Amino acid sequence: MNIGVGQIRLFIRLSRPFFLLGGLMLYALGAAISDYLGRQIDVGLLVIGAAIILLLQLMTHYLNEYYDTAVDRDNPNRTLLTGGSGALGPGGLPRRVALYAGIVCLGLAATLTSGLITQTHLPLAAWLVLLLIFLGSFFYSVPPISLASSGYGELTTAVLVAGLVPTFSFLLQMRDMHRLVVMSTFPLIALLFAMLLAFELPDYGVDQAHDRRNLMVRLGWSTAMRLHDVAIVLGFASLAAAIAEGLPRRVGLGALIALPLAAAQIWQMRRIRNGLPPRWQTLTIGALGLFALTAYLELAGYLLS
Repeated sequence: MNIGVGQIRLFIRLSRPFFLLGGLMLYALGAAISDYLGRQIDVGLLVIGAAIILLLQLMTHYLNEYYDTAVDRDNPNRTLLTGGSGALGPGGLPRRVALYAGIVCLGLAATLTSGLITQTHLPLAAWLVLLLIFLGSFFYSVPPISLASSGYGELTTAVLVAGLVPTFSFLLQMRDMHRLVVMSTFPLIALLFAMLLAFELPDYGVDQAHDRRNLMVRLGWSTAMRLHDVAIVLGFASLAAAIAEGLPRRVGLGALIALPLAAAQIWQMRRIRNGLPPRWQTLTIGALGLFALTAYLELAGYLLS
């Protein structure tokens, strides 16, 4: 079968590369914390762990696209970041491509994990964290659990991506937990949760029509929008508390640079809640920007400390 440039571009779009970069940045955060604490980085473990996380993230993207094709196709408010990639269906790639790609990524991740089991002596905590990452990734869209439509998918995803991914990276190097991991990741969990709520808002109508019972639909748009604002405030309040409790100042104060963007995001959400015309691209890009900038500033703070 001949594969054209257009098909390759569609497959890249299906893979959601922007989100892959975010996952790798969070993985790097865990390693940066261990480096800050004086551990010499094991490059081999770092690379293998990153490959496993990348493959599980790709698996989630592909399976989510496979199971959500019908919903995404009917979405009139698709943005650069929400409403699916648009790479599947008429004029795009066959739906089965996403399923096959997800299965391949799962197989490769399992192979690398088997190598870790046989070649290294990691603590039980690292394996438990990796197991939770796999379960959350696989069942995000896959029936019968389908976390994305359960009302719990937003919180579990926020904890998995912003909490467990850095924790796994840290445990690969340090073999034991440290309070800096919790202090660094809790604000990011709150901000990622807010980002996911912002991502769901443009899809609210089509999610209702397809009975996709995510948290936005279950709570109603007004309550969920207020929860978005609360999550942002909680994120920065927990960051301030972490600074008071010993988070390195270069990390904590650096991350506070994102505060104006947080205020702008809350203002945008309130503007929509008051009935003004929504700017979906601005809202979703701002949500991603707030989370990504805060995570980057934390990472940079550890690397420069």
